[in-house]
Amino acid sequence: MPYELLDTIEDPAQLRALDRKRLHQLARELREFLIESVSATGGHLSSNLGTVELTVALHAVFNTPEDRIVWDVGHQTYPHKILTGRRDRMGTLRQYGGLAGFPRRDESPYDAFGTAHSSTSISGALGMAVAAKLRGDARRAIAVIGDGAMTGGMAFEALNNAGAMDADLIVILNDNDMSISENVGALNSYLARLLSGRLYTSARRASGKVLGVVPPLEELARRAEKHMRGMVTGGTLFEEFGFNYIGPIDGHDLDTLVTTLTNIRSLKGPQFLHVVTRKGKGMDVAEEDPILYHGVGKFDPQVGIQPKSGGKPTYTQIFGDWLCDMAALDERLVAITPAMREGSGLVRFSKEYPARYFDVGIAEQHAVTFAAGVACEGLKPVVAIYSTFLQRGYDQLIHDVCIQCLPVVFALDRGGIVGADGPTHHGAFDLSYLRCLPHMVVMAPSDEDECRQMLFTAFSLDVPAAVRYPRGGGPGTPLQKDMRALLLGKAVVRRQGGGRVAILAFGSMVAPSLEVAQALDATVADMRFVKPLDEALVAELAAGHDLLVTVEENALEGGAGSAVLEALAREKLATPVLRLGLPDAFVEHGDPALLLSLCGLDAAGIRKSIEARLHR
Repeated sequence: MPYELLDTIEDPAQLRALDRKRLHQLARELREFLIESVSATGGHLSSNLGTVELTVALHAVFNTPEDRIVWDVGHQTYPHKILTGRRDRMGTLRQYGGLAGFPRRDESPYDAFGTAHSSTSISGALGMAVAAKLRGDARRAIAVIGDGAMTGGMAFEALNNAGAMDADLIVILNDNDMSISENVGALNSYLARLLSGRLYTSARRASGKVLGVVPPLEELARRAEKHMRGMVTGGTLFEEFGFNYIGPIDGHDLDTLVTTLTNIRSLKGPQFLHVVTRKGKGMDVAEEDPILYHGVGKFDPQVGIQPKSGGKPTYTQIFGDWLCDMAALDERLVAITPAMREGSGLVRFSKEYPARYFDVGIAEQHAVTFAAGVACEGLKPVVAIYSTFLQRGYDQLIHDVCIQCLPVVFALDRGGIVGADGPTHHGAFDLSYLRCLPHMVVMAPSDEDECRQMLFTAFSLDVPAAVRYPRGGGPGTPLQKDMRALLLGKAVVRRQGGGRVAILAFGSMVAPSLEVAQALDATVADMRFVKPLDEALVAELAAGHDLLVTVEENALEGGAGSAVLEALAREKLATPVLRLGLPDAFVEHGDPALLLSLCGLDAAGIRKSIEARLHR
C-alpha cells in the first residue's frame, strides 16, 4: 500500500527536514509498513515495533551516517533500515542475496557496526568515540542497547572503561521490560528535559567552581544531587560509572525523545539516556505476547500467528522432552541457559522443575563457569546453548570445565547452517573448536532417536560432553521408549556397499549420504562420535575401499574430516580422502536447503563431488 510520507523518505537527511508534526505521521506510517513488511517475509517483529519512535528521533537529531549509531543486539534495526534507503528491499529481508536481519557494514554506510550477538554496542561505540577524539572529528557515537543485553558482562566492562576515559559517548538504554504510568512518565519527561538542558549543566559547572573554594560544601552538594537524582531516576549505578544519567523517559513520546536527544547532543563526556519502550508497540497481539511475536514466520496481520499442529518434533523439542524425562530419573540434573528458554526448548522444564532451572541472562561466559561450579558439588548440569553462543564462553569452557574435567553436558543447538539469521548465527565451527579440547566428548546425532540416546550417554559420563544437533527436524525416526548409553567412540555402518567408496558421515549429513550411496553403491558409516573418533572403523574402511569421503556440516578446517586424516596419518594409511563440509568463508543468510546446496552438502552436491573425484 502507498504511504504518503514514508514513500518520500530515501535517506535521513530528508527526515531531518520535517517539522515535529510530520515526524509523528512518519512514525505512524513506519509502524504500519513494518507490520505489513515483516508479516510477508518473516523476521523479528515485536522488538522492532518497540523502536519506531526512538529510530525516528535518532535520525532526526543526529547527522547520520557521519554520527555513528551502533545497535545492540541488531534485531531491532528494521525501522533503521527502512529509513536509510532500504525500504524497497525489505521484501528480500533475510533471504539469500537480500537484506540481512542485522546491521552489516558492507550493506549500508548507515550500519556503523555489525551487531548480531548482544552486549557489544558500548565497546564498539566507545572505540568510535575515542577514534573521533584522536582524529579531531566532531561526530558523535551512540550505542543503543537493550535491557536484556545489559545482562552481559561485556556491557559493564565497556561502561567502566568509558567513564574512566571521559569520552564523548552516548549510551541509550532501550528498556522494554517495564512500563511507565502516565503521571510518572510526564514527570520523567520533564526531568529529562531539565537534566539534559544547557541551563542545568551550566549551573552545575558554575556551582562546582563557586563551591570549589569550600570542599565540604561542594561534597555535600554533590552527594545531595546524586542522591536526589538516584531516588527520582534510578541513575546512581550509571553515575558511579562516570556517566551523566538522564531518564527514564517514555520511548514512544516522540516530542520528548527529540528534545532530550537534541540537548544531549551538545553535552560533552559520557552520557546515559534511559528510554522505556514496549515490545510490540502498536500491534495489540504483539504487545500481549511479545515473545511469540519476537521472531515470526510469514503470517496474516489481520489474523495473527496461528498455532501449528502435528508434524514431526524438532531436535529442540527432542532435547526438551529428554531433559524432563531425565530430571524425573535423576534429581541431580540442573538445567542452565543464557536467556534462551524458548529457543533451546526449556519452557516445559522451567515449569515442571523451576527449582532446578536457571536462566542466567545473556551471559554465556557466566553460564559455563556457573555450570562448572554446580558440577563441582556433585550435581549434573546441562547447559542448553546455541553453537554460535558457546563461542562466547570458550575460555571458560577450556579453563573452568575441561581443565578440571567436570561432567558438564552441553546441549548444542543450531549446529551447522541455521538459515535466515546468517553468518553470525550459523553453527559452523563447533566441531573444530570442541574436538581439540582434552577430556571433551563430542557427539553428532543423525536422527531424533540417536539424539535422545546421545543426550543420555553424555549425562552418564563423568567428563565434559557435547551433543551437537541442527536446527529444525530430522528424518522422522521414531523414538525408543527406553534410554540407553551408546558405546563410547563407536560408529555404526548404515550401508555396506562395494569396495570403491566409503562415506564417513557425521550428524545431519548421514541422511543425504545414504541417498547418494544408493546411486554409487557406496558404504556409509554413521560416525556418531567426532571425539573420540572410531579409529578402528576408519582404518578398516580405509583398507577395504579406494576412496574415503568425509561429510560434515561444519567448517572443513580442523573439523571431523581433519580428525579422520589425523587418524589415517597415525596408522600410516595412504587411502585417498575427499573431505566435504562448509567452505573457508562465512556462509550468507538464506533458506537452509538453498545454502546447503550452494555449499555442495545436499545429496546432489555430495554425489557430484564424489563422482568428480572418482573421474579425476
